[in-house]
Amino acid sequence: MSNKVNEVAAASQKVMDEVERAVVGKRGVLEMIMSAVLAGGHVLLEDFPGLGKTLIARSFAAVLGLDFKRIQFTPDLLPGDITGSYILDREHNRFQLRQGPIFSNIVLADEINRASPKTQSALLEAMQEGQVTLEGESLALPEPFLVIATQNPIEYEGTFPLPEAQLDRFMLKLSIGYPDVAEEKEILNRRHTRRQDEVELKPVTSAAKLMKMRALVESVHVDSDLEEYIARLVHETRNDRRVAVGASPRASLAFLKMARAHAALNRRNFILPDDIKRFANPILSHRIILLPEYWVARDITGEVIDDVFKKVAVPVVAGA
Repeated sequence: MSNKVNEVAAASQKVMDEVERAVVGKRGVLEMIMSAVLAGGHVLLEDFPGLGKTLIARSFAAVLGLDFKRIQFTPDLLPGDITGSYILDREHNRFQLRQGPIFSNIVLADEINRASPKTQSALLEAMQEGQVTLEGESLALPEPFLVIATQNPIEYEGTFPLPEAQLDRFMLKLSIGYPDVAEEKEILNRRHTRRQDEVELKPVTSAAKLMKMRALVESVHVDSDLEEYIARLVHETRNDRRVAVGASPRASLAFLKMARAHAALNRRNFILPDDIKRFANPILSHRIILLPEYWVARDITGEVIDDVFKKVAVPVVAGA
């Protein structure tokens, strides 16, 4: 078992090392995204323009050796522009499916909150069930299937809040953050050295190998006390006086999957409480809906999450 976990960790390190040739100084974010890739979850990147959200998505697609499509979300984008539609083939006098960009391994939904909620909802079935229904026919999406969405902060003009049901389908919500001075200097130096904008990245894995890695992650052991720990944490979000709607069972499953993937990345075949704590904000921040009187206050969601983890006792796992 440990050898298999080492294989997953070694392959994942190669992926992140190659991505870092294009993305400077964001190893922590890359580790979280790699964990989500292994866990089979979708990722929402929220931050200001120009911080590398699109670059990260494109780089992972290239290095993982997967098909990649980018959808630029705009106010006039229609659901059919995402899913595709049947068009009349006049030569053969029949309707033929024209697949939309959703039929790809990795789909970058760029500036997803620029489009209307109706268009955003075109992703719902695809993200949850890995299929698209057109004209009453269910069409399977390729495996693996991963949506990496970017959005501008909701304070920006011309943005629409994502529906709660869709937010819940993102396993993680992450921010990139500005680089520090040394990192920004390194970005300039690399661009000066290679004499072109594009960074040529090499694929280090494939769709088949990634599916095998996911299967190995599923065998990482989870102690029953840690399962109860996850359940209590998520349950506690529903009891806070500041919360209108707490986290759903999808949050519990996200903790389980992400903790397993993170343990595998660290060459362990069992999870620890720290594997769960690491993803507290990325898993819970977009799933907790506050009461209206707290909407204008800053950092209340973060305070709720901190209080939840303080209230629930951390189990002691034998042998860990």
